[in-house]
Amino acid sequence: MQPHPHPLRRATWPGLLASLALLVAVLALGIAPPATGQPAPTSTPTSTPAPAAAPQLPPIIGTTASGDLRDPTFEPLAGATVRHGVYDGGVYRMEVPANWNGGLIMYAHGYRGEGRDIFVSNPPIRNHIIASGYAWAASSYRGNSYRPDYGVDDTLSLRAMFITEFRRPSWTILYGTSMGGHVAMASLEQHPDVYQAGLPECGVMTGTEILDYLAAYSTAADYISGTGLLAITDTAAFTRHVTDVWLPAMGRPGAYTEKGRQFDSVVKFLMGGNLPMREQGLLARYTANLGPRGWGYYSSSPATRAVSTRYIRFRIDPGLGIDEEEMNQRIRRIEPAPGARSATENPVFADFTGRIRVPVLTLHTTGDAFVPFSLEQSYRRKAMAVGTSHLLVQRAIRRPNHCQFEDAERIQALDDLVAWMNGGERPEGDDVLAADLSDIGLRWTKPLMPEDPASTQE
Repeated sequence: MQPHPHPLRRATWPGLLASLALLVAVLALGIAPPATGQPAPTSTPTSTPAPAAAPQLPPIIGTTASGDLRDPTFEPLAGATVRHGVYDGGVYRMEVPANWNGGLIMYAHGYRGEGRDIFVSNPPIRNHIIASGYAWAASSYRGNSYRPDYGVDDTLSLRAMFITEFRRPSWTILYGTSMGGHVAMASLEQHPDVYQAGLPECGVMTGTEILDYLAAYSTAADYISGTGLLAITDTAAFTRHVTDVWLPAMGRPGAYTEKGRQFDSVVKFLMGGNLPMREQGLLARYTANLGPRGWGYYSSSPATRAVSTRYIRFRIDPGLGIDEEEMNQRIRRIEPAPGARSATENPVFADFTGRIRVPVLTLHTTGDAFVPFSLEQSYRRKAMAVGTSHLLVQRAIRRPNHCQFEDAERIQALDDLVAWMNGGERPEGDDVLAADLSDIGLRWTKPLMPEDPASTQE
């Protein structure tokens, strides 16, 4: 099938964003396979999944200033009709079942690092989407890096392209994974008349707050260790310092020094509190979350220019030898560049408002130390402040790793969201702000992991 060109808006691309130091220092959003932004489903989840094989990318069919376009060709499921092709800067896929009932799922993928491979992925529960009579569409975005603004614009334009290619859907749900959750929530707040519901999973629910969290993680590591961690700006030297100086001073989860126990307490509050599987999740991200100074005035990327820790209140359990007030006064603070979080100049990187107009159902793993559960809590507070919390249902999944879901959990979430959107009862979720989070997610996590304390009670 021949490509279908479409005039999606092109953004200026200044080459690889070497100054995106904060995100280069950590893994791409998603555990396995790295290329898709979410893990392959497993029947028996484990806290340390086996390393994924390197993804087999399709051949290069073109090159842009942003990177190499990978062939979007794919085979339809039985009875379905597909479209795939190239637009101005990226590639796309669409699939419509023979018994299409008018529903459309727009899928927004996660962060793919700083490389040049530009490719499109199918939604994780593609088979269920088609079997349910829904169509779906997805794009690569016009470039990589942490650019949810690309995702917002390209997904919006791809929907218009879908309408031209087929017809106007009766409803559209925006389904986003990881950074795709940033795309979803920004889209729902900025384009409230386009989408009828949202389904973020392991999502960056509060936009740039994910970068604030990673910056706060590193500034806390610098302050508590006293090793001069953030005085080092060279990435290679930073990595050596973490291995040779910082780790001996701090220890690791399960084998902390006194300073390590202090740091773990601060991180616990940054992640959202005493959450199930938190320690296991932190083990996988303990040093990977650390990044050399590359924020605000130091950076040319719109994401890292927007980083701010000026509003963060660092907390620590009493009795660990650090005074909380003194810590908050002395810890390094990161200021955003002027206009970087402006709702008029840079809306996708501005602070989210909580002003949603359509149903949103979220999934988030409790032990996620990369895109932490605290982002769910933060968006709940925003929605409560503006009177939209009745439109937000949040479900916790009791697993340690980023995007570590079973397909059955995703399918239930989508089915419940569609029924709610179409006039059914508001589905049940979790109280993400509960004082006691020990039982959170028990209704939705199937199966529980062997190391989950609740698994012995089944």
